[in-house]
Amino acid sequence: MQKENPNLRFNNDVSVRPEVVAGLPGAIPEVDESLSNAGIDPERLSILHIGQPPKKLKYSAPGWVYRMSIGYFLWLVLFLLEHFGVTLPIYLDAFFSLVVGLLIVQVACQILVKATEQFAARMRWTHYIAGTAAEILSTLPECVVIAFLVMVDPLTAFLVAMVTIYNNALVFSIYSYFLPRDQHGKFLMPKPITDSGTQILIAGGMLGLVMGLIMLTFSLGEHPKKAFEAIDLVVFAVLLLCIFVVYIYKIVRDQEEEEDEVHAVLELTEEEVELRHDLVFKHVEKNSLPFIFSLLLLGILGAFLGGERVAVFATLAIDGFGLSGVVAAIILAGFAGMSEYVILWTSHRKKEYGIALANAFGGIAQVLFLIVPFTFLAIAYYQVFVNSGHSDLPIEFSVTHILMLVFLFPTLHTLASLLQNDHTMDILDTVIMFSIVGLLLLLLVTYGV
Repeated sequence: MQKENPNLRFNNDVSVRPEVVAGLPGAIPEVDESLSNAGIDPERLSILHIGQPPKKLKYSAPGWVYRMSIGYFLWLVLFLLEHFGVTLPIYLDAFFSLVVGLLIVQVACQILVKATEQFAARMRWTHYIAGTAAEILSTLPECVVIAFLVMVDPLTAFLVAMVTIYNNALVFSIYSYFLPRDQHGKFLMPKPITDSGTQILIAGGMLGLVMGLIMLTFSLGEHPKKAFEAIDLVVFAVLLLCIFVVYIYKIVRDQEEEEDEVHAVLELTEEEVELRHDLVFKHVEKNSLPFIFSLLLLGILGAFLGGERVAVFATLAIDGFGLSGVVAAIILAGFAGMSEYVILWTSHRKKEYGIALANAFGGIAQVLFLIVPFTFLAIAYYQVFVNSGHSDLPIEFSVTHILMLVFLFPTLHTLASLLQNDHTMDILDTVIMFSIVGLLLLLLVTYGV
């Protein structure tokens, strides 16, 4: 007896060919057989369900509503205490600022993603455009945090962005070890991600090495240039953003071509293509445009309020506790990535490996080619138009900065090599990544300023 496909329960009033759901997560093997016969690996397709499956709510509102309400309430309490001159012990002030800031930022990120998914469903966007837009918009809270940190301590802002890359690379490598394997002992990632991902990792590693070698060469010689001025940061930022734009274009184009090939093999009609789109977005709520824009504004507000609290923590940690910018950056980068790690774990537990991998890999590519150039531009603007006399400016050719940039090459080169090998990781690969990142952090904490 043929097993019932849960995807077809989407609409019980219409007779649907089983092939419509081919390649979607949860499709039965009999449905995917037509793709396999055409030489397309259904397990390696980049198509997936957008959003999270609906579940019975314990309360009358989603969980993020209560978390955001708690975050806003605590932010208001801290604001009123400062307004009325009530001084908390510095360790309590720092702790509450960090907790409240990260709570609001993480919920804001979740709200922005939900708003993007709902808008994409209404506008009939394809899954790859919706996923790409959601990933880009989800970086807004991080950009706001960086903007506030630049006004407090430009060096810490730069270090937070860089340390986050290494943290995410390490998490991506560790997670890959736990992916299910095929009969050959490999986990095959979607081909568009493998191809474009390898290229962008190589580009990031080489640019980091070039910048690091420039700093090292100038610092060792008699050259008068001993720091990156604002114009230098703008040039590097533009180069990184150009690469990111082409990367987004290529990965969207490759995923579109992949889906078109699937449509041709399955001989889908226009109606079936539309139904396939609806199946992809079946977990996304269909709300009105005013409601979606309200979510968007709520997420933006959360990004600003949370970013302000994180900046307060950075100020207290550096000035109050006397922590170095390196240690403060490591702490901030670790806590700031918690939301990504939670999504990674929950997606993996539900066997939604595509969502988990996209989230893990996006944490590397987007930070390196979107957050880092934004940080460069924010520092350049602050240096030229706000406070050119700040003690951290210009960005000097120091040991800390050289190590941060030069280590991008071995870290990202290792990941690129693993992607080319169909991302098969064993205990040796994991130990190698731990050693590279661990050595960098040890050198930064020991010798960094």
